[in-house]
Amino acid sequence: MARLNINGRNHDVEVAADTPLLWVIREQVGLTGTKYGCGVAQCGACSVHLNGEVVRSCSTRVGDVRPTDRIVTIEGLSANSSHPVQRAWLALDVPQCGYCQSGQIMAAAALLRKTPRPTDKDIDDAMTNICRCGTYQRIRAAVHQAAGNGGTTGGTSGRANRKS
Repeated sequence: MARLNINGRNHDVEVAADTPLLWVIREQVGLTGTKYGCGVAQCGACSVHLNGEVVRSCSTRVGDVRPTDRIVTIEGLSANSSHPVQRAWLALDVPQCGYCQSGQIMAAAALLRKTPRPTDKDIDDAMTNICRCGTYQRIRAAVHQAAGNGGTTGGTSGRANRKS
């Protein structure tokens, strides 16, 4: 039995300690906004916050999460999609297929919590999630909008140039 605090509510779940947190969130708790992508912590579709840090829930074992740890999923980011990142995503029509977007939003929200006015380089370094549709330029613009930057700042890295 494990006790998990997800989106401010305690959930007692009966799973093996090596069960990935992703499967508990989706299958035991019923929150399906967090997506399964690769299963090896590379793509970021499964990103959630654990004590304010973005983590890949597909590779986070339930046994490594303490009952006092705070897990936040996309459903818990805001009650009505009013988080600045969610508003910017909608305003700039960031998603195409949308599959990776909950993980992208969670990564962006964690970045802005640590770096309220990120440069392009800060965004490129922090946003390691994969978007198969290639919406990286819109993602970057939405992060700037959510930060109140209004536009880009700083230079772009080579990685961002390959994404566009």
